[in-house]
Amino acid sequence: MCGILAVLCCGDDSQAKRVRVLELSRRLKHRGPDWSGLYQLGDCFLAHQRLAIIDPASGDQPLYNEDKSIVVTVNGEIYNHEELRKGLPNHKFRTGSDCDVIAHLYEEHGENFVDMLDGMFSFVLLDTRNNCFLAARDAIGITPLYIGWGHDGSVWITSEMKGLNDDCEHFELFPPGHLYSSKEGGLRRWYNPPWFSEAIPSVPYDPLVLRKAFEDAVIKRLMTDVPFGVLLSGGLDSSLVASVTARHLAGTKAAKQWGTQLHSFCVGLEGSPDLKAAKEVAGYLGTVHHEFHFTVQDGIDAIEDVIYHIETYDVTTIRASTPMFLMSRKIKALGVKMVISGEGSDEIFGGYLYFHKAPNKEEFHRETCRKIKALHQYDCLRANKATSAWGLEARVPFLDKQFINVAMNIDPEEKMIKPDLGRIEKWVLRKAFDDEEHPYLPKHILYRQKEQFSDGVGYSWIDGLKAHAAEHVTDRMMLNAKYIYPHNTPTTKEGYYYRMIFERFFPQNSARLSVPGGPSVACSTAKAVEWDTQWSGNLDPSGRAALGVHNSAYDPQVPASLAAGAGPDEIVNKKPRMVEVAATGFAITT
Repeated sequence: MCGILAVLCCGDDSQAKRVRVLELSRRLKHRGPDWSGLYQLGDCFLAHQRLAIIDPASGDQPLYNEDKSIVVTVNGEIYNHEELRKGLPNHKFRTGSDCDVIAHLYEEHGENFVDMLDGMFSFVLLDTRNNCFLAARDAIGITPLYIGWGHDGSVWITSEMKGLNDDCEHFELFPPGHLYSSKEGGLRRWYNPPWFSEAIPSVPYDPLVLRKAFEDAVIKRLMTDVPFGVLLSGGLDSSLVASVTARHLAGTKAAKQWGTQLHSFCVGLEGSPDLKAAKEVAGYLGTVHHEFHFTVQDGIDAIEDVIYHIETYDVTTIRASTPMFLMSRKIKALGVKMVISGEGSDEIFGGYLYFHKAPNKEEFHRETCRKIKALHQYDCLRANKATSAWGLEARVPFLDKQFINVAMNIDPEEKMIKPDLGRIEKWVLRKAFDDEEHPYLPKHILYRQKEQFSDGVGYSWIDGLKAHAAEHVTDRMMLNAKYIYPHNTPTTKEGYYYRMIFERFFPQNSARLSVPGGPSVACSTAKAVEWDTQWSGNLDPSGRAALGVHNSAYDPQVPASLAAGAGPDEIVNKKPRMVEVAATGFAITT
């Protein structure tokens, strides 16, 4: 991942403006600690902070076409860049960077080239021949992007909100699958897959087709010139990512450069469900496994940093981002710069436990569509920003364009959860990798119940957060919450606590509007809350709020906010921690 910042048509080409752009670009340096670049043409500025993954020696940005009339700054990875280069025989490339194809594709095909890119990306392109510019974001929004407007007529585009929030009169999320053209004067969608209309598909389920599509998605993400590994929680999705990576690593360019021994990483409270399952999967696959421990207090101490980097006050995102943020720092300290992760599977296959209550296949499918469309505000935002905070890149094969097309074209009747038929959540994915002759995973891992990341790291993590928030937010504060925060009014003390921190960093109205809201249970959309009347009194994003479904569900007679017990002293894990390589309060076991 990298950090990009473009300030376009600001009407000011002074040295002072250049200094200001550099100053704002430095706010993104955590995303790209390896190199900085800035291009200026009159009152247009393109700045870049680079994390070098492909061609570290010569791929510095901004990048150009042959005569430097087209300039581009990019955040992302283009997995099919070698194939695209072959289709540009008359072009000369300056670097081996995967992003080097973008300027040349634009020169050859104009603005319609974006759908040719297979990868995760956000970019801004400046055509100096007519002083027009183009910006685009990948199909699902794996890479973050914001767009803002200034009083002076300027347009601002940046990877993170902190790059523009102090200088723009109004700003908002740049929508996934869209491009902004200064020629057209606005946004338009370039990504238009069949599932986007939410029409109900009818293609019969073929497990081998699904398996092949996912293996292809993982293999293309092994493109790297730096050390890498896999995030392994021990759940189905990350375990499949690790299994397929381990199976296909030998023979790749990455293996020739870094060896065939795969490294895996897991984080959790001492004795958490994820740590136990991940250790078993790592032993089964033969990975070099790194187990990171944290305490509830470690996580609480990091909350302010997490909210500053993640740029949200959404409760479930902050809960899950904090362990990932802590883990990412340790992974980077080990010399690793890229990891492959399992985000996106639950949205595509209806893996969250509330999908047990889907009334029919039509509602099931429409909810998966709604969830995928919202990924850029939740799991994609978390995975990208929690890792990028420490100069680490996360790749997500479940969100591969081709794989999504295959998976979302399956008749949703096959995805429905039917306990009487032995079909638990994500049954079609589990079945696709249930190979008796050459097993990918142990059976009980392949069929492990869905555990949300913020739950799997240890149930006392969420309970501890609630107790901590209760110490800082009074009942009287909650009574007046609707007056203090009329938009997305916090309904819990935990939500109020995060909101206070967020607005200290990002006080602008545009900032608070950038965060989604509405009722949710176990990560559902507001629409899906209607599936079960019992849920309306137990709204909480934890999987344990799926009453009657989760094996460790909250007691329906006890409010979720009190389920943790009396206070933090009863919650914080006080067991002695195993320490081999340690920083204060944080242990690593390899």
